[in-house]
Amino acid sequence: MIARGLLRSSAATSQFSRLVKYVASAGSLQGTHNFAEEPARYYSSEPSLQETEENGFKGHSMLAPFTAGWQSSDLHPLVIDRSEGSYVYDINGKKYIDALAGLWCTALGGNEPRLIKAATEQLNKLPFYHSFWNRTTKPSLDLANEILSMFTARKMGKVFFTNSGSEANDSQVKLVWYYNNALGRPNKKKFIARSKSYHGSTLIAASLSGLPALHQKFDLPAPFVLHTDCPHYWRFRLSDETEEEFSTRLANNLENLILKEGPETIAAFIAEPVMGAGGVILPPKTYFEKIQAVLKKYDILLIADEVITAFGRLGTMFGCDMYNIKPDLVSIAKALSSAYMPIGAILVSPEITDVIYSQSNKLGKLIP
Repeated sequence: MIARGLLRSSAATSQFSRLVKYVASAGSLQGTHNFAEEPARYYSSEPSLQETEENGFKGHSMLAPFTAGWQSSDLHPLVIDRSEGSYVYDINGKKYIDALAGLWCTALGGNEPRLIKAATEQLNKLPFYHSFWNRTTKPSLDLANEILSMFTARKMGKVFFTNSGSEANDSQVKLVWYYNNALGRPNKKKFIARSKSYHGSTLIAASLSGLPALHQKFDLPAPFVLHTDCPHYWRFRLSDETEEEFSTRLANNLENLILKEGPETIAAFIAEPVMGAGGVILPPKTYFEKIQAVLKKYDILLIADEVITAFGRLGTMFGCDMYNIKPDLVSIAKALSSAYMPIGAILVSPEITDVIYSQSNKLGKLIP
């Protein structure tokens, strides 16, 4: 019935054929694709399935991320022209609610006068300067201090700035390796992340991510990355298992993985307070309490990936506040600038910065 209805017009026929092609391409991600486990919307752009007006950009020159290659050639892209608060407008003037806030990032909406004014003033005064060789800028110093004062889940020591959340998580790996080398633990280099997590799309960040589409055909994940259970209580609980019992089982599974690999080889565990791209998965009751106890037992660092959850998205300033997480390292980006400029950062605990300070003359300069 649905198919017959679609085939009543030539436009609908074209739409239906593209939908069939889309489903076929999504199915090829894993041979037989399980739409319940890995919805196609995670891997390609849904707006490209819409009937968009012809705009002269079909077959454009961009290689678009998270988009099936044929879509760039066969379909007209949705071209956004301007923004206003929580709305965006395409080049034909059509208005859309920007429900995802760009990519979880434009927390203050579009055309925010305060951000435009601050950016304009800084561009007129000093558009760029680096922070190499103990040189920096006053805005960078001020922002580092403000971030440290805002993060209250525990005291943090220093801030290292990056250009994105992916770069922040890549730099986390280098920083943790440097830290363990400084402590004389050259074998403590493996990272544990979680199935269905998302930590970015660069080489190491994609390895940390637990989404198969980021690994397939890219020879990922890297061999030092391990993955443990996704804390999705509704989907993965056992029959009659409470949230607390589910959390206990996942913590036990994590401990068993650590023991199997050897605690002396596990450097860090990385987690989003709330899993974003994996399906907006809230942690079950007592989950982080029990996970942190396991990590502390085996001297494994905890990295909180707050790229999506920081700066009020959960109702608290940071996700760590919401779930009583006491991290050793934190990654932030996105809402840090409301995506008006590319910026990310790492918050580093005093314990780690003390090691860097005491050992850098022996090991060499810190270059995350």
